[in-house]
Amino acid sequence: MRIDHTAFFNGYRSAYGKLTQGVVSGLELLGRNMEADPDLKNLQWAAYMLATVKHECADTWQPIIERGPRAYFDKYETGTTLGTRLGNTEPGDGWRYRGRGYVQITGRANYARLTQALKLGPEADLVQDPEQTLRPQIAYQIMSLGMRKGLFTGKKLSDYIGPGGCDYRNARRIINGVDQAQRIAQYATTIEGILRSSLVA
Repeated sequence: MRIDHTAFFNGYRSAYGKLTQGVVSGLELLGRNMEADPDLKNLQWAAYMLATVKHECADTWQPIIERGPRAYFDKYETGTTLGTRLGNTEPGDGWRYRGRGYVQITGRANYARLTQALKLGPEADLVQDPEQTLRPQIAYQIMSLGMRKGLFTGKKLSDYIGPGGCDYRNARRIINGVDQAQRIAQYATTIEGILRSSLVA
């Protein structure tokens, strides 16, 4: 699946308005990672992934860190219900393993699981160095594998988008229940149209 980048950006500007250079750079890098992904062959999957990043990263198109004062993350600390569920075992884990990336992975257990799933070497171990999740290539690999294989919630792209139909609204369950599901579905529908009009034959 190859996309004419100029056509894509023209279509995106028509839909969403003027873009900053940071947004252009972020979209360009994300798009190149998607084009290089041998496991991403479904245009509607690509549209939904882009819609997810648009929402999760607040239109910055860059991997981001979950926002909030340090005290906010105490709810993820070891000994709390949330912290236990997230596999946080050491004091400070709630803050250390707060949400990061394109899809905001959270918790020591998820950082460890994705390090193993992506077969990352010691130099990119997400548990030892959580900031690695902010590298666009690693953030993309986390998103792609997680959304395709159901590593975030047990739900995956093929559960909602495939030969039997396309349900962008319920695809939100791949990431976070139905929080903002309709808004993200609208993004996906618009982005799908932009992608289709930008395809290189």
